[in-house]
Amino acid sequence: MYLTKRQKEILDYVRSYLGEHGYAPTLQEIGVQFELSSPATVYKHVEQLVQKGYLRKAAHQGRGLQLVDPEPIRTIEVPLLGQVAAGRPIEAIAEPEMINLPPDFVGRKPTYVLRVRGNSMIDEQISDGDYFIVEDRTTADYGETVIEMLGDEEVTLKKYYREGKNIRLQPANPAMEALIIDESKVRVQGVVIGVMRRYRDR
Repeated sequence: MYLTKRQKEILDYVRSYLGEHGYAPTLQEIGVQFELSSPATVYKHVEQLVQKGYLRKAAHQGRGLQLVDPEPIRTIEVPLLGQVAAGRPIEAIAEPEMINLPPDFVGRKPTYVLRVRGNSMIDEQISDGDYFIVEDRTTADYGETVIEMLGDEEVTLKKYYREGKNIRLQPANPAMEALIIDESKVRVQGVVIGVMRRYRDR
């Protein structure tokens, strides 16, 4: 399971604290370390680490955090650059967040992450709020899911099919129609190489 930069920082802090003191930090101490004034924010980060299998909690203990895997986790940081929806420009994030991915999730070329908005790829089990791992490429193979530029401004997310001199951009949603466009008017911006599921708060 991938970790956000903050989650990895907290996990590293818990590991370091355990190594130095022999017991885990409290939620309050974690909040002080990272200047998080809201206990609910600290609790949410810790719960996500528990859900993702990196920590476990002993019941009714203030210092009950335990490492599931005490070995360091090797990851690679990639930027979360924005949000993308079918037929709309990428909405850039003012202060890009870094997300830690396992090495085998990262492409051979520069890689970034986009948050999905909309349901144009719902038949691919890709839902609103999921995250695309995108390899920065200007060419695509038949059937790959791509981020492409149409004209000067319109950006869309579709599956890519070359048909003669045209490109068919196919949404994975039966309620939406495919686009058939001259190949000269389509510019591939990146190819989706992975999807990360968003775990919603319950």
